[in-house]
Amino acid sequence: MGMYVAVLLSEASSDAADHEPLFQESFVLLAAESLEEARENAVMHGRGQETSYRNEDGERITWRLRTVVDVNEVLDPELADGAEIYARHFRDYDSYAAFEPMLSGEEL
Repeated sequence: MGMYVAVLLSEASSDAADHEPLFQESFVLLAAESLEEARENAVMHGRGQETSYRNEDGERITWRLRTVVDVNEVLDPELADGAEIYARHFRDYDSYAAFEPMLSGEEL
């Protein structure tokens, strides 16, 4: 059995009039026999995390799986201190910074 990491993208919607889109990117560790099985497990996991509730203002908040962005084998299956589990590459730092709230200074 291999270890895989899945990148899941979820979206929160609301019935609030002033709702602004909110997305969550999560990295999930999965055990599977194959990449195909890991992909299926990623979808099931993401759908299993879907939820709906009322916030403190009585507004309905609904989280749904938007897509499974990526599934790949864990880079270092030993999972010891400092193990690298996932890496991805990109070319446009400004675009990355624009959507990454930790880099843009935005508070959630």
